[in-house]
Amino acid sequence: MKLIRLLALACATFAVSGAALAQTYPQKPVRMVVPFPPGGATDIIGRMVAAKMQEIWGQTVIVENKPGAGTVVATDMVAKSPPDGYTMAFVITAHVINPTLRSNLPYDTLKDLAGVTQISQQHLVVAAYPGFEANTVSELIAAAKKDPGKLAYATPGSGTAMHLSMELLKSAAGIDIVHVPYKGGAPATQDVMGGRVPILLDVHFSAAPHIKSGKLKAIALLSPTRPASAPEIPLVVETVPGVAAISLVGLVVPAATPREVVRKASADIAQAVRGTDLRERMVQQGMEPIGSTPEEFDAVIRAEIAKWAPAVKASGAKVD
Repeated sequence: MKLIRLLALACATFAVSGAALAQTYPQKPVRMVVPFPPGGATDIIGRMVAAKMQEIWGQTVIVENKPGAGTVVATDMVAKSPPDGYTMAFVITAHVINPTLRSNLPYDTLKDLAGVTQISQQHLVVAAYPGFEANTVSELIAAAKKDPGKLAYATPGSGTAMHLSMELLKSAAGIDIVHVPYKGGAPATQDVMGGRVPILLDVHFSAAPHIKSGKLKAIALLSPTRPASAPEIPLVVETVPGVAAISLVGLVVPAATPREVVRKASADIAQAVRGTDLRERMVQQGMEPIGSTPEEFDAVIRAEIAKWAPAVKASGAKVD
C-alpha cells in the first residue's frame, strides 16, 4: 500500500512539474532543425514559422540547416537531443517513407519521435528546363522510351516524396529515367534551370516563381485533383492513373519530451499557422496550412508510413 502511495505521489509530482514547465515554456532559445540547406522549400517554411514563433514567444528561435541522407541526419540529431521541447525537427514526407526505404535508420520513427503539429501540405510538380523536348506527361514518357536510361531527373534528395513519386511513375509507365539526388531543392532547381539535368521534381510553391519567370516549365502536378492555386497545370494522374502524391511538412520532438510541453508548443505553433498573417503568406506561396494537434499529427505519420510502404516496395527503391 505504501509503495502504491509513493508511486501515486511520484506521478502527481511529475504531472505538476510537467504542467509547470508548459506554463513557462519557452524560457530559452528554441532550435528548429531543417533537413535541407538554405533556400529550398522546407527552409522557406521553416524560416517563416520560426520568425512568427520568435515574435509570439519572445524568445530567439534558431533555424539550423542539417542536410544529408534524405533528412535522416537532421532527424537523428533531434531524436537524440535532450527531450525538453527546445530542439525540434522539421520533417517532410521522407520521414514516413524512410522506415520502409532504409533498413539502417539510426532511430525508430514511431518510438523515438513524437509529432508536434503538421504545419502544411503542398503540391509536387514535374518541371523541366525550357529547352527540354517534352511539354506533357505523354511526351515525357515518349522521350524516356526513345532513349532508355539517358534522361535524368533531379530531386531534393533520396527517399523524398519527389524521388518515390517519380519511381512510381517510372514503374507505372514502364520507363527508365536516372535519379540525381541533391541535398535540397535549391541546388536541384539551379542545375535544372541551367540545363545540366533536364527534369525536376520539387514542391510546386518552390518552383512556381521560376515557372512564372520562364526559367522552368511545368509539365504536371502529382496532386490527386487540380488545386485551386494552380488549376491550369495538368495532373500526372490524368495520363497515368494511380500515380499521385502530396508532400507534408511538420515538426517532431524526441518522444520523451513531456506531453504538456509538446501540447503547449503545438497549440502555439498551430495557432500561428492558422492565424491570418502567416496563413496568408503560406497560401500566397502555394502551401495549404493545417496546424494539427500532436495526436492528429502522430496519426497522420502512422497512416502515411502504412500508405507509402507498399509503394516503396513496388518501386524496388532501397537506400542503405
